Amino acid sequence: MTGISSICVYCGSGPGNDPAYLEAAARLGKSLADHKIALVYGGANVGLMGMVARSVLEHGGYVTGIIPEFLKNRELMLDSIQETITVDDMHTRKRLMFERADAFIALPGGIGTLEELVEQMTWAQLGQHKKPILLLDVKEFWQPLLTLLAHMRQAHFIRDGLEVNYMVTEKPEDAVPILLDSLSRQAPASPTPLIARM
Repeated sequence: MTGISSICVYCGSGPGNDPAYLEAAARLGKSLADHKIALVYGGANVGLMGMVARSVLEHGGYVTGIIPEFLKNRELMLDSIQETITVDDMHTRKRLMFERADAFIALPGGIGTLEELVEQMTWAQLGQHKKPILLLDVKEFWQPLLTLLAHMRQAHFIRDGLEVNYMVTEKPEDAVPILLDSLSRQAPASPTPLIARM
């Protein structure tokens, strides 16, 4: 991979209980548009999903939404995006999101966000892709997961040769530059998270 033209953002269909989550989604959307990187996401107009997509659009960026038929009404599909793909099931949605993206960012979210993130970590761990993965650790949201991953390493369930490679930042504006830098260095991300503090 020589560059990033699109990034898949995994995030909650709800807003969370802190305005900082929505603010981070909006700032990330602006950053994607500013870097002329297209957003690939779940297609909804609610929660952090809707915020990041609307922010990309408001700043002149391109958005592809991929949504299963059964979620179109529940998640209030965002009609103003440039490309909407309706699929039959979640498996197809996740496959297309993977295929359309050059990298992945995880904002705060629930079980669905966690499942999507961990799936990409697993596929990377097993050598199925080398696309960079970044956790946007807003208000230290991902710290419990990072602690669990460290515990898995300590217990040798994440063994040498099977590292889980990812990057971490707290600042939305740093996410895209960190991903771009990881590719320019032509080296895999360190198994120890790279944390860019505000």
